[in-house]
Amino acid sequence: MKTLKLLLTITLVSSIMSSCYTEVIVEDPIIDPPGITLNQLLNSYELWYVNINETTGNGEVPFLQRAFTVSFINGTLYANNNISGIGTNGNGYGIDVGIYGTDFDFVEIDHDIDGFYPLRVDQLSVNRIRMVDTATNTSYYLTGYQRSNFDYDFVFYDNIHYLLQEFTAWKKTFTSQTGMLNAFDDENFLTFLSGGNDDTFLSSTDNVDTPIADIIYDYEGIYTVYDVAGDPYSKVLTLDYDYLDNEYFELNVIDDGNIELFHPDSGTTYEFQGRGYIQFLRPSADGSTTQLKQTDKKRKKIINKKFNKDDFKK
Repeated sequence: MKTLKLLLTITLVSSIMSSCYTEVIVEDPIIDPPGITLNQLLNSYELWYVNINETTGNGEVPFLQRAFTVSFINGTLYANNNISGIGTNGNGYGIDVGIYGTDFDFVEIDHDIDGFYPLRVDQLSVNRIRMVDTATNTSYYLTGYQRSNFDYDFVFYDNIHYLLQEFTAWKKTFTSQTGMLNAFDDENFLTFLSGGNDDTFLSSTDNVDTPIADIIYDYEGIYTVYDVAGDPYSKVLTLDYDYLDNEYFELNVIDDGNIELFHPDSGTTYEFQGRGYIQFLRPSADGSTTQLKQTDKKRKKIINKKFNKDDFKK
């Protein structure tokens, strides 16, 4: 009887110990799988939007300073250097601007125009990275998107200055019948200068059929783009005419080559079409790259003022 009790006791203790041991294994922490490689990270998003206003440092990486988006596809670097055509050029990726390779946490880019740049890549979140030019300690911040969820409208309005500057001239194509007569009715062409004159516009009353190369601009003034509080998809454009007293217009993008200007004071709506598209780096017929005029144009930090209607009361 004592032997039986002893065997039962041993069996019971063994069962309890086995049960305890199983629980300890279940409660052990799970080891995370190894992280993805830099090449996999860069390929995981179709478009990397360059947040130019977040750039830090005193140096410059020219092709990042110029690009709105970059894409890393099978060793080829693509870029959208123009707002007009973004989303359609190169199936949304833009144009081929160079080649790249990865080496641990560095992406080594050989740009067709700007040359070789080794850039350290720091992953800040799932779809956000920092590219660092260690030679100048300059950092660019990029956010990853798929083409299907990229907010093209936001990019248009957030970079409206560059859309205005991507055409040699804007030709008036429509004036509404509603609205009071005003001096702006006679202005048929607008040009928004780039480079060192980012706030300068030219206007002409030449006949609408005048070829772009023959336009004579009879006025030069200052233009300003304002943000509208609470609405990132609305902008206000002011044109500082001496005889119009710095009139303002509600600026709407119809598409990547047409804009609408609504003049609240007169109630008149105008439409302008971009003429003389300026592409900032394009492939030539033989597959090489060709620099066109203004290919040296680069983006810079722009913080728009908030529009206040009271500032424009007559």
